Amino acid sequence: MAKMWLDPGRLSARLRLEAPADEDDGQGGVNSGWTTVADVWGRVEPLSATPSEEAEAAIAPVSHRVTIRHRSDVRHEMRFVFRGRSLLVRAVRDPDESRRYLICDCEETRP
Repeated sequence: MAKMWLDPGRLSARLRLEAPADEDDGQGGVNSGWTTVADVWGRVEPLSATPSEEAEAAIAPVSHRVTIRHRSDVRHEMRFVFRGRSLLVRAVRDPDESRRYLICDCEETRP
């Protein structure tokens, strides 16, 4: 398999990687939240917006491709925060299995 070539200078977006964190609310339930895992440099590329309808309201989830340097702790359902926007990780792959970069397919979510 050919190695993917990417100019590291293109990883110019500052991203905060977060993981879901559930905390006890003291009453038998949980409060859902996020905890910061790391601040990383990456590249964010918008791919598409798919118009649909949810609860009789028009929505258009936007999908993005986020490229970062390889990390072994990035998982599905984590998120990147970029300029105040949340990008939920839907899939993670190492494009050439060289452990140099990760490509994350993300969906922009509401805050």
